[in-house]
Amino acid sequence: MDINEFAGKVCNAMRKTLGADCRVECKEVRKNNGVILHGLLVLGENRNVAPTIYLDTFLEAYEAGATFGSIIQRLEDICREDMLRESVDMEFFRSFEKVRDRICYRLIGRKGNEELLEDIPYIEFLDLAICFYYAYHGDALGDGTILIHNSHMELWDTCTAELFGLAKRNTQKLFPWVCSSLAEVLDEIGAEDGGGQASAEEDIFLREMPLQVLSNEKRTHGAICMLYPDLLDGLAGKGQRNFYILPSSVHEVILLTDTGAESAGELKRMVTEVNRTQVAPEEVLSDSLYYYDSTDKRVKIIF
Repeated sequence: MDINEFAGKVCNAMRKTLGADCRVECKEVRKNNGVILHGLLVLGENRNVAPTIYLDTFLEAYEAGATFGSIIQRLEDICREDMLRESVDMEFFRSFEKVRDRICYRLIGRKGNEELLEDIPYIEFLDLAICFYYAYHGDALGDGTILIHNSHMELWDTCTAELFGLAKRNTQKLFPWVCSSLAEVLDEIGAEDGGGQASAEEDIFLREMPLQVLSNEKRTHGAICMLYPDLLDGLAGKGQRNFYILPSSVHEVILLTDTGAESAGELKRMVTEVNRTQVAPEEVLSDSLYYYDSTDKRVKIIF
């Protein structure tokens, strides 16, 4: 069963399950890097915000042996848990004064996002694009993001330069950076997933690797941290170290001190291999290998 047939079948079943008080739709959602996911949207009566549940992973579960009935039951549970009791007033988003303190920026690759970039304000950075979003926070919806489009700039009578100035200030304030060893990050992921610890041999290997993972405290869209003012210079320290920057994903980058023993070609191949096998397609940042030179204090592409 292909995803479109599966989505249609789910949509029909959910309409029967939730009844006439809910509007149920299936739609394609364009994500980063041109990835298309298939979302189930459920809008309750007299509500203006609909949770979007992506069905692609549910199709994988179905093909792996989960019954269709169990999938519908799980979707119903999610919908009833996430449905808001009342509409959310989004009128504030029309006022630039009310949104300016939560305008932030993040990094995406330019390759693969050409269609998206035609519709949003952005600034080129190497082979990447700095784009802008509103960091939503509220009791009804919790934390979320609203991508800023060209139409928003027109509504607010602002420009890309002003968005950049606000985002430069706001992002590091709302999303402070963290730099951890690779072992610490993997331990954290293992604890969150409930998985076991690495073997003794793996643990020693990881702790001996001179790698640091740079992200933000939320570990969401943290690759932008390498643009935080003076951050890389501070990490270079008094020893004025230079380091390679490996774009692990849109959520973090890996810093590797240049000791002279590293092979740029091997690092480049590692980045490409990890992107193809370990990173979700919509979370890939770039296949490039970057380098921070503490002498001229800038990031450049070296491979």
